[in-house]
Amino acid sequence: MSTTEKKRGFWSEMIYNNPVFGLYLGICSTLAITTTLNNAIGMGVAVIAVLTLSNIVISLIAPLTPDEIHIPVYIVVIATLVTVVGMLMQAYTPELYSTLGTFIDLIVVNCIILGRAEAYASSHNVAESARDGLMMGLSYTFSLIAMSLIRQLLGTGVLEFSNPMNNQLIFSVRLIPESFVIPVFTTQTGAFLTFAILAAAISAIKNNDAKKAADAAKARADKEKAAAAKAVKPAKEAA
Repeated sequence: MSTTEKKRGFWSEMIYNNPVFGLYLGICSTLAITTTLNNAIGMGVAVIAVLTLSNIVISLIAPLTPDEIHIPVYIVVIATLVTVVGMLMQAYTPELYSTLGTFIDLIVVNCIILGRAEAYASSHNVAESARDGLMMGLSYTFSLIAMSLIRQLLGTGVLEFSNPMNNQLIFSVRLIPESFVIPVFTTQTGAFLTFAILAAAISAIKNNDAKKAADAAKARADKEKAAAAKAVKPAKEAA
């Protein structure tokens, strides 16, 4: 695979196959916790860890798991990993853990994680499953960061980030004067507005690309048809 193809594959995962804006999965947590960049990155890292590890484990145990109980088994695996990640966050990033609250535990029922386990990891090898988990986790994190940046910036005018280990402020920059901020973006209404705008943008990009592909296919078909007609004409004249 060429470098260009790899880059296209990466951006396809980030944008076109985005679980939030493309597949509309994991929307509840996305809307709830994207008030700050800290929350977005913290939740994103937790989901990346759980998604990647669960895909690896499920890929290993899938051949040994009876079809009748595979979903309960997958849920137990995911729940165990979420518990471990939650305990680590509570120990090393207590402020972030306290802020995210029950949404850490709700990773267990996140449609992205169980969906990838069922649709992909259960039928692919460990390396492919690990890559799928990592890419889908990064794509989910990309969605969280995009929404949190917009909401935090428009809602407060300030872009800031703190060390999750000790809550020490790393940077804080005011980019929009206080008199021009739009406080609604810090509320649930702002979350829905931001999600709708980004989802519409992704949909427009996908529709535009689909139209270009259809036009290109039609142009190729017309060219082939013209070439075939041109080849037939001399044969008729010769006859």
